[in-house]
Amino acid sequence: MLFSKRTPESGNETNIRWYHKLRAKYRLIILNEDSFEEKVSFRMSRLNVFVVTGALAIILIFLTIYLIAFTPLREYIPGYSDTGLQRDLYELQLRADSIETALMQKDLFIINMRRLISGEIADSVFTPLPASDSATRANYALISLSKSREDSILRAEYEKENLYNIRSNGDGGGGRKASLSTISFFTPVKGFITNRFDASKNHYGIDIVSGQNEAVKAAYDGVVFFSEWTSETGNVIAIQHSGNIVTVYKHNAVLLRKQGAFVRAGESIAIVGDSGSLTTGPHLHFELWINSAPVDPELYMTF
Repeated sequence: MLFSKRTPESGNETNIRWYHKLRAKYRLIILNEDSFEEKVSFRMSRLNVFVVTGALAIILIFLTIYLIAFTPLREYIPGYSDTGLQRDLYELQLRADSIETALMQKDLFIINMRRLISGEIADSVFTPLPASDSATRANYALISLSKSREDSILRAEYEKENLYNIRSNGDGGGGRKASLSTISFFTPVKGFITNRFDASKNHYGIDIVSGQNEAVKAAYDGVVFFSEWTSETGNVIAIQHSGNIVTVYKHNAVLLRKQGAFVRAGESIAIVGDSGSLTTGPHLHFELWINSAPVDPELYMTF
């Protein structure tokens, strides 16, 4: 019996032979079956085949994952559903509940009207809507009309709001129409008119361009009932005058009077500016309202 000892050199030779086999070149030839004419030939090795096959497999795996995760095709795979489906179902459920509540209220209303017409309801009390707690019939005979503390507070607030009502001699408390022949308006600001009054275009005032930092004057005696900032017209101040007359001053840079302040004709109330999103530059937009209707300010004053 013969025994052979495997040396390290023989192992290295085996690895080298396997490496050479992987790198060994082969040619794939496609021939015509009848004429044996060579049509296409490819020069390749086992290593190249393994590399190309592995790359194609990896690309195929990534494409499959992409199609499943980021395209609507995943809806056709069992276990996947559209993310918006749950939201749509929730909205439909809310609408169905709202419709059910509305139908219940209409049915109760029709039932109560039938009972009222037929005389079944003696106390004129309708059937209440279903509630979680026990409902009781209303007894209107026990309702007290005495003045409460909340009523006193409301009356005080109402009286405070009446501070904006202008009362002057001979105007009947500001409720009668203005006698324009006896009123001399003060020009709010001197300058050039760039945009005139045109009610057909919803432009209920005039635009006046004046000097920089020019003071805006009150056109007539009155009480400031609005002095705030708005997104479209910027800093706005409005004055209530006697005889149902209102003047409005828009696009101001600074407001000099607060709500509730009493001003005299010619008194400075603001500074000309270009505040608001509808402004086209530094100017004053001035409106004159008489008896709740806008009028052309140029008919009553000179600019």
